[in-house]
Amino acid sequence: MSDQLNTSTQTTRKRKILPVGHFRGLATWSACFFIFLYMPIVVLIFYSFNANRMVMNWGGFGLNWYRKAFLNDSIQHAVINSLVVATVATVCATLIATIGALVLARGGNFKGKTLSLGLITLPLMVPEIVTAVAVLIFFSSISMDLGLGNVIIAHTTFCIPFAFMPIRARLEGMDTTMEQAARDLYASEWETFRFVTVPLLMPGIVAGAMLSFVISMDDFIITLMVGGAGSTTLPVYIYSMIRRGLTPEINAVSTVLLFFSITIVTAYWILSKKSQTKTVH
Repeated sequence: MSDQLNTSTQTTRKRKILPVGHFRGLATWSACFFIFLYMPIVVLIFYSFNANRMVMNWGGFGLNWYRKAFLNDSIQHAVINSLVVATVATVCATLIATIGALVLARGGNFKGKTLSLGLITLPLMVPEIVTAVAVLIFFSSISMDLGLGNVIIAHTTFCIPFAFMPIRARLEGMDTTMEQAARDLYASEWETFRFVTVPLLMPGIVAGAMLSFVISMDDFIITLMVGGAGSTTLPVYIYSMIRRGLTPEINAVSTVLLFFSITIVTAYWILSKKSQTKTVH
């Protein structure tokens, strides 16, 4: 009797798992969702090849707007500023976030641990405009001239929580067996950290760095607030171009920025796959 009940229960549980195709209209809703999500990007890329200066009037296929964008000194300067700010801010934010994650994940229970974790993640819930105003007031209070250095400091502060989350998640999900084995083989704490912990932690570090880099490259509000003369980044420059009117040149610059972000994501995916393969072997 009990066997029959168990069999009946298992059958009932199996019947609850329905295939995706069972839900009518799901494919249509999914198609509408992806069209709504990606159609603006497709339109942006399509009209970036428009030979006509009027954005919505198709004048044939052309690459002249990409040529003008790459030969524009102001755009080149903005791209260089964006890369410098994003690179320096990413390195600093990732380093600080890694140290913080190691202390909170491996430092045991200490007084103020919960408070420290809350303070690190709090900026994620604070509106960016509030952060921008606070940073601007801070720089003004210490009479610091606004420039590229201010933007780097502000971006580093803003990116730390974004780098911290994946690094901490990776640390908490790591198996400590290999680290214990290294200590059993008389490896010092530094050797264990360098040759075991860091390689295992690398996917989280790369994820945090990638997220910080993309956020820094894309940031507009903080950069506009604390940036001074000569510190215009690409998002700020695109905004200034839009105020003068939409042109295919804006579409071309935005498309290049889009494919640059896709390249970063693809590189991260390849590195993650290689890291997982090495871990398995």
